[in-house]
Amino acid sequence: MDKKKFTYLLAAAFVILCCNRIHANAQNFWIGNDTAAHNLVWEEKLRKRIDFLSDSLCAGRATGTAGGNEAAFWLVGRFRSAGLMPFDNTYAKHLYAGNGTVGHNIIGMLPGSRTKPCDSYIIIGAHYDHLGVLGGKMYPGADNNASGVAALLSLADMFSTMKDVGRVYGKSIIFVAFDAKEMNMAGSESLWRMIENGELADPVSGKPVTPEKIYAMANMEQIGSSLAPLSSGRKDYLIALGNNSLPNDCRNLLSMCNRFYGTGLELSETYYGSKNFTEVFYRISDQKVFAENGIPAVFFTSGITLNTFKTYDTTETLDLEILRKRIILIFHWVEKLLR
Repeated sequence: MDKKKFTYLLAAAFVILCCNRIHANAQNFWIGNDTAAHNLVWEEKLRKRIDFLSDSLCAGRATGTAGGNEAAFWLVGRFRSAGLMPFDNTYAKHLYAGNGTVGHNIIGMLPGSRTKPCDSYIIIGAHYDHLGVLGGKMYPGADNNASGVAALLSLADMFSTMKDVGRVYGKSIIFVAFDAKEMNMAGSESLWRMIENGELADPVSGKPVTPEKIYAMANMEQIGSSLAPLSSGRKDYLIALGNNSLPNDCRNLLSMCNRFYGTGLELSETYYGSKNFTEVFYRISDQKVFAENGIPAVFFTSGITLNTFKTYDTTETLDLEILRKRIILIFHWVEKLLR
């Protein structure tokens, strides 16, 4: 065999081997055993977490209050238990919400790989603050937004477990429990300023997390109810606003995961079919500052209900079985973005 022909055959074999590996990895990405992650989310666990945040100890979790601080301390413990890495040796980042009020964003990172630092990030967030006590009445905020925080903590547990069983991701995940959403979204604005100014250093590489390194942001608010169904009337639904901000090849991932993993939720990419309400609602939560700065940002919610901002927004009004399905779907969707 002449040298030219041998070189050609060697190159062809190399290409076939690479393609086979890519194909195998793509298959594993969808078919991998995720039972360990699913088993970390159950209704009673969700109930206990939402109950704690809705309890009189947290007193409605208003920013800068003793109840808000109780919630923040508790979240630090949950982040630590999930194995998230603190930024600059602390999970709590001070922020100024105006009128002399000091709050705390709780931030932790799960590296995509501990042996090969990632230089790309996905941010997953949910605000933990609420109205507190007004006129002598406590606003527990179970759906708004203890439900989103319970989902955030579940995702942290799930991804941490997948890393423990050997899963490696191409991007790192930054988990954020935002404070001061009810104070003109001061928490998410504060985090964005840190990122913009290069003040958030990756705890693995030590390099700043800068805007161009953020691949996408996902935010969850009021995600635990089935009281505001879509036009079909089904209780098992999920609203995902901003999906069209993702790269073209990622825009079908949510519906694909919904079918492939059997969550079977009714999905909507608009706010109850209204273009105007979709645009307005997309701008009233913590994904707003990311979207305004060109970061693909998806907002997950089950919608405003008659309980929103009421004293009877309690755990008993939530549908924890459906919340669990929503969390599992979001987990798989995020995992596909991490490739």
